[in-house]
Amino acid sequence: MIWKWLGALLLFPVQMVYLVVKAAVCMVLPPKLRDLSGENVLVTGGGRGIGRHLAREFAKRGARKIILWGRTEKCLKETTEEIRMMGTECHFFICDVGNREEVYRQAKAVREKVGDITILVNNAAVVHGKSLMDSDDDALLKSQHINTLGQFWTTKAFLPRMLELQKGHIVCLNSVLALSAIPGAIDYCTSKASSFAFMESLTLGLLDCPGVNATTVLPFHTSTEMFQGMRIRFPNLFPPLKPETVARRTVEAVQMNQAFLLLPWTMHVLVILKSILPQAALEEIHKFSGSYTCMNTFKGRT
Repeated sequence: MIWKWLGALLLFPVQMVYLVVKAAVCMVLPPKLRDLSGENVLVTGGGRGIGRHLAREFAKRGARKIILWGRTEKCLKETTEEIRMMGTECHFFICDVGNREEVYRQAKAVREKVGDITILVNNAAVVHGKSLMDSDDDALLKSQHINTLGQFWTTKAFLPRMLELQKGHIVCLNSVLALSAIPGAIDYCTSKASSFAFMESLTLGLLDCPGVNATTVLPFHTSTEMFQGMRIRFPNLFPPLKPETVARRTVEAVQMNQAFLLLPWTMHVLVILKSILPQAALEEIHKFSGSYTCMNTFKGRT
């Protein structure tokens, strides 16, 4: 028994070096992208913003069917027609992912009308952009229900069949604010941090589930209506991401079976700094970068 334990102990650092070298090589060499031609993709919040661009990108890369969920019928219809014009079968369903019964009911309707979902993209989110004391209680609950609990309901609705088929992918459009919160968006930061923990636990739980994987994307501020009015102090140094860029990199991450993706790559520096700097230094970074007051001019989606 002791020799087996010692052998595992000696082998572990070798495995770590191998995996690091393998990851470094994969970053340099062109990756082999997974074929999406047989995939049925469901995108929550798919009527506008990043969700609309995700639907376009999956269609462009050959997905068989695109299914859109959202709360605004007009936006869903527009996006559906656009995807159909690209030559891809597309359907939409009115669904508030924060409503558990509605999620389960519409999931059943999707299976009956369209078939099994093989890629679930949890993209739907809301932000109210207020401090804790200025926030309405119902608004706080709404953001937690949609941004966090909604992923519990959608994943529970579709993951069992993925496990049966041994084919599936759960995708979460999160935010770098899950790792580095800012004032003025306490509801959003809290919900995204919870969502990140959910995906981290889910990803580890799927390690022994062949054919089923997960991807979490954590982008920097993206120029969509949802964060309209948010101001960065040095926009030339830290320009907001374009939603089409986030969508493209997300679909590529799915095709490469990448578990976690930070956008842009400089966000890795932020994670490292949070790990080594004292809180006082981090506070000064927030003040200097403008993230301390970036939500003061927030307007949000009109």
